Amino acid sequence: MSASSDHVVVVGLGFGDEGKGAVVDALCRAGETSAVVRFNGGAQAAHNVVDGDRHHTFSQFGSGTLAGVPTWLSPHVLVEPMALAAEARELAGIGVPDPLSLVSVAGGALLTTPFHVLANRAREDARGAGRHGSCGKGIGETVWYSLLSERAARVGDVVEGQEVLGAFGDAPVVADCLRPDVLRRKLDALARFYAPLATARWSVAELVSMYRDFADAVRITGDDEVGRLAARGRLVFEGAQGVLLDQWRGFHPHTTWSTVTPDNARALLGGLPARVVGVTRTYQTRHGAGPMPTEDAAVAARFPERHNGIGRYQGAWRAGHLDAVLLRHAVAACGGVDGLAVTHLDAVGAGVLVAEAYEVDGRRVARLEEVVGPGGPTPDPRVAELLGRVEPVLVEQADPVGWLERELGAPVVVTGAGPDRSDYRVRVPVPR
Repeated sequence: MSASSDHVVVVGLGFGDEGKGAVVDALCRAGETSAVVRFNGGAQAAHNVVDGDRHHTFSQFGSGTLAGVPTWLSPHVLVEPMALAAEARELAGIGVPDPLSLVSVAGGALLTTPFHVLANRAREDARGAGRHGSCGKGIGETVWYSLLSERAARVGDVVEGQEVLGAFGDAPVVADCLRPDVLRRKLDALARFYAPLATARWSVAELVSMYRDFADAVRITGDDEVGRLAARGRLVFEGAQGVLLDQWRGFHPHTTWSTVTPDNARALLGGLPARVVGVTRTYQTRHGAGPMPTEDAAVAARFPERHNGIGRYQGAWRAGHLDAVLLRHAVAACGGVDGLAVTHLDAVGAGVLVAEAYEVDGRRVARLEEVVGPGGPTPDPRVAELLGRVEPVLVEQADPVGWLERELGAPVVVTGAGPDRSDYRVRVPVPR
């Protein structure tokens, strides 16, 4: 990798938890990197990097932080200032000096506030057994509220499945933290709008003060910062969640309110060359509700998860066999990948079971478009229903790395064979 100065976009090819954080850290250590750019998601990211006795779960900070690489939170990221401050304290506690000096934030990024978080949790609680699998971090609510002004909604309208119950204002953005009067007006509107669902423990005045401190602690940039950062050297774009949760190519309603595919990164680069690295484990994982055709309790028992557990809102940690049908869909959704990163190779043993196809409605299919029509799945809940009743056709593969290269048509360029960053290897530069 160090032989190439092209920018790198790291995306997960599953439902999240593929090992993107450790892969980003490995890439940052393998070659000089100007910055890690977060290009989607928000404070719900959970990217683990283990360095001997040190461990950190990266949420908003880029996973190159332990390698000394700064982070830029792009306008496609939802920024939660209080969570960012808490994460900075955690990083300082494991020896990172002045973590907030390593962060810059696009002024146009949406702010996630306590009102969004509490409303998100209230809605998910109300769904009962029909929960979507939300992390409870206010991500979807932040995006949804921003759509109301954008779509000129009115009280009583239904926007993305949720009714507009009262008057609303413009969505707050990071740049508002530099303009207390503007921020106060927007937060007042938020507080009134969400009062029927939840009331934050902090007053609007307290939030304005805290957000002003946040603006003093980090550098707030224009939304076109990528050009300046790219002029200094290679960028590593760090995706959050996985392509199978993408708002356009995932399986509703169990999706994130975020574009997980490389589209945002490519738009930010504005035509500058970049290579896409897709990340997968040697087995399938999922956190929370939603379809998972190869789920197998024996796999979950065999590979206990050190850094993932049951989340109050997200639900249980789940595992199963590697799913070639879903991998093919994820790669196609990305527009192809230039290289692969394969993690958890230490879990392989004598080989892995792979679902090379599904049996559904009396026939065998190897690609999702064979059952959902040309172009692949859409945000149609019937696709999730279909995935809930297919039967995987399992085949043993003794060499998962070689099989993945042949199956997905891309070389494996990063491998991970253990939890520690020392267990990761950057094998070759990502080919052009």
